[in-house]
Amino acid sequence: MSYRRYQDRREAGRLLAEAVAGRRFADPVVLGLPRGGVVVAAEVAARLGAPLDIVLVRKLGAPYQPELAVGAVIDGGEPEVVLNDDVVRATDTSPDYIQRETARQVAVIEERRRLWLADRPRAAIAGKTAIVVDDGIATGATVRAALRWLKRRHPKAVVIATPVAAEDTIEALRAEADDVVCLQSPVSLGAIGFFYRDFRQIADDEVTAILRDAAPKEVRPK
Repeated sequence: MSYRRYQDRREAGRLLAEAVAGRRFADPVVLGLPRGGVVVAAEVAARLGAPLDIVLVRKLGAPYQPELAVGAVIDGGEPEVVLNDDVVRATDTSPDYIQRETARQVAVIEERRRLWLADRPRAAIAGKTAIVVDDGIATGATVRAALRWLKRRHPKAVVIATPVAAEDTIEALRAEADDVVCLQSPVSLGAIGFFYRDFRQIADDEVTAILRDAAPKEVRPK
């Protein structure tokens, strides 16, 4: 089976936005996962005319394999860790390592909070349809962490939206969200970057600019 390669995250975001718009979710608020997910989320929010915000979450990389997630930590204000137990066992990752890696990533979250959000008002989530957007989902650790954080904020519904995700991961996530919008779900995902012709690293100032430009004019920080 052949799969589509997106030109970049913005093209993927526009295609995803059309699929999300077709579901007609009530009172949507769109939340991007940093960093690439914010670019995709901006297209979805623009199409829906919905508020755009960010979920502050960081992957916990495995020892000697930083791209492999043993889990994720979310929101330095109230750190919450979600572990991929299978990966933890497979990599023989110790509790001490997880504790150290968590502390390191919480520090990064706090720095990103300062850079990206500053005094920007956060989007209201209670009673809304919270749409969590990423540029691709492999193990699902960061998305699961985001869902836990969101559910504490009492949304009416939680939706996962992504241009591409591993088939087994997206099926597992369906049990944790009210709805899932996924454009492609290959059995063997490989690297998410394979599905993009341009999968460059997104800079901090680009994330800041996207969030600034998406803020309602009457509450945009000066």
